[in-house]
Amino acid sequence: GSARFMETLNVDISMLSEASATYSEAGATLLYVAHDGSAIGLLAVRDRIKDGAVEAVADLTRDGIRVVMASGDNPKAAAAIGAELGIPDVRGGLMPSDKADLIRDLKAEGRIVAMAGDGINDAPALALADIGIAMGNGTDIAKESAAVTLVKGDVRGLVKARRLSRATMRNIRQNLFFAFIYNALGVPVAAGLLYPLLGLTLSPMLAAAAMSLSSVSVISNALRLRSTKL
Repeated sequence: GSARFMETLNVDISMLSEASATYSEAGATLLYVAHDGSAIGLLAVRDRIKDGAVEAVADLTRDGIRVVMASGDNPKAAAAIGAELGIPDVRGGLMPSDKADLIRDLKAEGRIVAMAGDGINDAPALALADIGIAMGNGTDIAKESAAVTLVKGDVRGLVKARRLSRATMRNIRQNLFFAFIYNALGVPVAAGLLYPLLGLTLSPMLAAAAMSLSSVSVISNALRLRSTKL
């Protein structure tokens, strides 16, 4: 188990400190092995950075998003991985409750927080975040706790989802504008506002055609989302 676990068992791991430091600085997570109350070995395990992760972090940062890495790995290992990813704000050695507390602290600062995770330890934080995002290849409890699931588990999906969300909201505003203009022009004419002045009226047939045209324009505009470059 971890160094913290060994402490709870009163196992002395000081003789492995030099090796621990070397592997931690290389970004490895350390698992200590003990037998009969004595430390007998050390396993250094290193995660492979997901394809596209560096690109995703760079794109999010470029868009003005503050990226924070919250990891259960020891702080040195987490810092090494964070450096490779280009993330300056790295929190290591976090328990599930610590991750949840981090979300609370960020929200208390007035920030809108999106949390991406794939493990059981991430579930509390995913549930607390304004937007919980689970990886499709993660645990079931993570997906149940999140509002969004990236089916392929590709972290570049974070950037795509945000861009699609912004394009969708922009499209909704445009559609509301179209609907408002149609009604602002059509309803007064249909009510006979121009009849005393110009003798103009709007027959039911033309009103129905105008209403259909309004729906067609809104639907056509919404279909443009299919061609959005993410």
